[in-house]
Amino acid sequence: MNYELRYAAHPEDFKSYDAARIRKDFLVDSVMVPGEINVVYTLYDRLIVGGAVPTDKPLKLEPFEEVKADYFLQRRELGIINIGGNAKITVDGTQYELGYKEALYLGSGNKDVVFESLDSSRPAHLYLNSATAHQKHPNKKITLDMAVVADLGSGESANERRINKLIVNDVTPTCQVQMGITELKTGSVWNTMPPHLHARRMEAYLYFEVPENEAICHFMGQPDETRHIWMKNEQAVISPSWSIHSASGTGSYSFIWGMAGENQDFGDMDHFTQQELR
Repeated sequence: MNYELRYAAHPEDFKSYDAARIRKDFLVDSVMVPGEINVVYTLYDRLIVGGAVPTDKPLKLEPFEEVKADYFLQRRELGIINIGGNAKITVDGTQYELGYKEALYLGSGNKDVVFESLDSSRPAHLYLNSATAHQKHPNKKITLDMAVVADLGSGESANERRINKLIVNDVTPTCQVQMGITELKTGSVWNTMPPHLHARRMEAYLYFEVPENEAICHFMGQPDETRHIWMKNEQAVISPSWSIHSASGTGSYSFIWGMAGENQDFGDMDHFTQQELR
């Protein structure tokens, strides 16, 4: 299990960052590595973002130095979404099987979490979001047919999309973590356009189902001082609460959004028009 610590930045400092610094601080480029768990511990709302790819051996979720815990979920909760082959996750002796685009919420207090792939030739790709938790909520497996669904955008504006809200309080209680999958319709390339902010929570995106020779251009920064990051399949990006989070793809794609912070209301957004962007 590998981890990295990322510090938070002031938006005024961010204005001076070049492309290399932006990628270093906000891009999580090695999320899914066969046979490994890789996570980034960001000080934006203390969200942990990462991935687990079990192959021929199980992978156990372990604490690391910065969390100062006897076990990973001692004071944390965890959201998991599978974007690979079928997975088996064993939690304190209870087994959960996750198929493609299925989710699992684990509350604080679970001691032993072990990831396995049912077929090592088609390994699971488990995307992980973990936030601090001060109350224990029940574990729950969540499938796409259990999601709260919202259809937004239009073909005329190239942002027609379906939002599948998987780990949200309308489906299962959580302390902070909220996660879901947004799927773009054929011919649409823009997500979350027009953009928005939510100062009461940060967000992270994982882009997937991106064809091999295509790319994602993710936009971030304050609305009047935007920057961009070019991204590939199964890479993640950290979005501070002061930053917009929007993207366009050179081909079809989907993405997982995850949030942590003060407010769990999905509609808590401060909207901006395209004409306000700089």
